[in-house]
Amino acid sequence: MKFLSRTEATRRSDHHNFSRAILGSIALTLYSVGCSIAQSGHPIPPPPPPGAKSTHCTGRPVPQLEDVTAASNIAFKHTSDPSKRYIVESMSGGVVLIDYDRDGWPDIYFTNAPTVEMAVKGEKSLGVLYHNNHDGTFTDVTAKAALNTRCFAMGGAVGDYNNDGWPDLYVTCLGGNILYRNNGDGTFTDVTAKAGVSDGRWSTGAAFGDYDGDGFVDLMVTNYVDFHLDDMPGFGSAAFCKYRGIDVQCGPRGLRGAGDALFHNNGDGTFTDISKTAGVDDPNGYYGLAVVWVDFNNTGRPDIYVANDSTPKFLYQNLGGGKFKEIGLESGTAVSEDGSEQASMGLAIGDYNHTGRPSIYVTNFSDENDLLYRNDGKWNFTEVSYPSGVAVPSLPYVKWGTAFVDLDNDGWLDLIAVDGHVYPQVDTLPSGARYREPKLLQLNQQDGTFCDASVQAGKALTESRVSRGLAVGDLFNDGNMDVVVGDIDGAPMLLRNRGIPGRHWVSFELQGTRSNRLALNARIAIVAGGMTQTSEILSGGSYLSQNDLRVHFGLGSATNVDSVQIHWPSGKSETLPPLAADHFYSVVEGRGVVTVEQARPTSPAHH
Repeated sequence: MKFLSRTEATRRSDHHNFSRAILGSIALTLYSVGCSIAQSGHPIPPPPPPGAKSTHCTGRPVPQLEDVTAASNIAFKHTSDPSKRYIVESMSGGVVLIDYDRDGWPDIYFTNAPTVEMAVKGEKSLGVLYHNNHDGTFTDVTAKAALNTRCFAMGGAVGDYNNDGWPDLYVTCLGGNILYRNNGDGTFTDVTAKAGVSDGRWSTGAAFGDYDGDGFVDLMVTNYVDFHLDDMPGFGSAAFCKYRGIDVQCGPRGLRGAGDALFHNNGDGTFTDISKTAGVDDPNGYYGLAVVWVDFNNTGRPDIYVANDSTPKFLYQNLGGGKFKEIGLESGTAVSEDGSEQASMGLAIGDYNHTGRPSIYVTNFSDENDLLYRNDGKWNFTEVSYPSGVAVPSLPYVKWGTAFVDLDNDGWLDLIAVDGHVYPQVDTLPSGARYREPKLLQLNQQDGTFCDASVQAGKALTESRVSRGLAVGDLFNDGNMDVVVGDIDGAPMLLRNRGIPGRHWVSFELQGTRSNRLALNARIAIVAGGMTQTSEILSGGSYLSQNDLRVHFGLGSATNVDSVQIHWPSGKSETLPPLAADHFYSVVEGRGVVTVEQARPTSPAHH
């Protein structure tokens, strides 16, 4: 990555703001064959650079991902208008993994949204919660759980905002978000009004993280477009509502952004919006989608990373004292290597190259390759998308939810992403993009590069769908990480990972005492088989989705974990004795490994 100087970074930022102002005041005519201005605002890039890698996986076993949706009794279908005449109808489809009853088996929540026609009539939708029955099947418990507040939902995130040991659910929506407090008895209560976290704009991504170390998780919310049901842009009504010459939905280009929000947890069940004083309110109105809290420089303070659509991405460095500094351009994580803004949708965070530092993977629009930002330390990142091999396979597709996840349990994080176009109208084009698209799976080759295993991992990945959200977790508690995909047109997919025989694993569920109860942003480093792996417990990320909060490590042939070191959000470090592989371990801050019964909450925590 060629890093920008501060002068150059400022120049580009000023130039971008000027361009945004012009966009808002005149009708653009910048579309032509080969342009994607309606969504990404950029022409098709030149061919891949010389030496760009794109290899299929050979000479290695590839994990098989089997579609078991029907067998699992998941019958949910996302509401859909087939024509997608308005941008808000193209963006939903979040997936949240939440062990709401704390039985050690991840449950699944799917967000849902009405069509614009329904919403104009006052109709809203309900998401659906499926309870994990421990036998490969799931049961719809939405009504029983009292998840009964309807909205125009986008995504969700998990965090224990009141530290009672029961994970709570936050749902982002158009026109007002929802905070569901987990009552600990299988039911939830809508506490949005009391908590003060509705926001009220078009919210998309959300993530919990304790930025000030007081033991209570705060909440970051990204907002997308200033969109109102009583003042909607007309279909194909302007030059920037075209895609390769055909009429499509308008946005985000040409529409005003909505700004973001940071809610500080007051520790009494309420939150305070401190976005402006903290410096994370996005006053220029970029188009925010995915967001995640990550301690990028191992300072003990979680930072914020935001994927913005068609505008530069944000990296907010946590300075302490409730202040953040936006260093996206300086750090090399705001734009591509050639300085281009991209239509960024999803985020994955992981130490894919075993440096002890979390790197960033970003999914983008079609004809824009996905980005891999390698974390080189000291707030410097290098964009290695082409040399790592992840760029070329991603170019044809519109990519959304994504995750770093060790699917073959070899101790090295792989990459998976789901795809699907935003414009159903592309199917009328004589060639090129199609509305339904396959998925991407890229396996880590343990040398900083990835190979494309998309067509080798089973027919479920090659089936063309219109996908959005993605979440990963061991749904069947068999030591293999599974994948749940949210489709915006129709049914989701539950992909069961059949694993690789002879590979071992270990999994940890952490509970804070001085730290926030779910131990969000705790960092775990293990040594096994002569190899050190590092992971962090994260809320948010992917696209509108939430992964299982348990931390999974593949161990390859190693049958023991030689050492485990945990850096808790409170600042305390803890070392565990050697552990046997192929087990789930519950760890309580200051107490070490405990039984599942000892870890289960019985009463609210006190700080």
